[in-house]
Amino acid sequence: MIELKSPAEIERMEVTGRFVAEVLAELSELADVGVNLLDLEHHVRGRIRERGARSCYWDYAPSFGNGPFRNVTCLSVNDAVLHGLPHDYALRDGDVLTMDLAVGIDGWVADAARTVIVGTPAEEDLRLVRATEEALTAGIEAARPGNRLGDISAAIEAVATGHGYAVNGEFGGHGLGRTMHEDPHVSNTGRAGRGLTLRAGMTLALEPWFARTTDRIVVDPDGWTIRSADGSRTAHSEHTIAITGDGARVLTRQPSRQK
Repeated sequence: MIELKSPAEIERMEVTGRFVAEVLAELSELADVGVNLLDLEHHVRGRIRERGARSCYWDYAPSFGNGPFRNVTCLSVNDAVLHGLPHDYALRDGDVLTMDLAVGIDGWVADAARTVIVGTPAEEDLRLVRATEEALTAGIEAARPGNRLGDISAAIEAVATGHGYAVNGEFGGHGLGRTMHEDPHVSNTGRAGRGLTLRAGMTLALEPWFARTTDRIVVDPDGWTIRSADGSRTAHSEHTIAITGDGARVLTRQPSRQK
């Protein structure tokens, strides 16, 4: 069941979205050679506590995970792309780090992810990250009333294939609002003109993610961290959006100053 949000409710989601964007921008600045993933995790715990927000990840226990998730961030390095479990790891020069954050403030949720390259970037890693960002932009542009859900999926997939990346269809975007995961599922692969008709008031998290040379995934023994099956590097970009009469409104837009 899809719950359409009123303009006032979308405003409240944007309050949460601004906080999520601010914290991701802070993590992007903090992520440097020698910085431990656990230091990033504890920074976010402090920010959530100061803001009086609620982590959507803490105690999250979906069917695909290994028991309750006991962290407030997903931090995924190199071939890890989704649900990365923060652990004792010092970032190295050239690491590709994906940071994913979802919180609730006053009962309304926002979810976003950003991939950065630590230290000296390799050109092929920059290209991969930019492809996910381009795909996210294309998906957002397709999120207009009267379009179909498949238009978003097809727009994302077209960018991926244009860059030569295969697309995994097992994990993608989703509705959200009062909780982190609501209907509908938003696949990163699909056919234009198919699926649910988009309506003003729908709020979605769009999250294209690609691996450099495969669309297959494996799960770590920790039961959470999802990696490319062939060990190739990965990237992931995500925004929470609201569909309005004028098109998509990005609720988790990054502050203007970026790393």
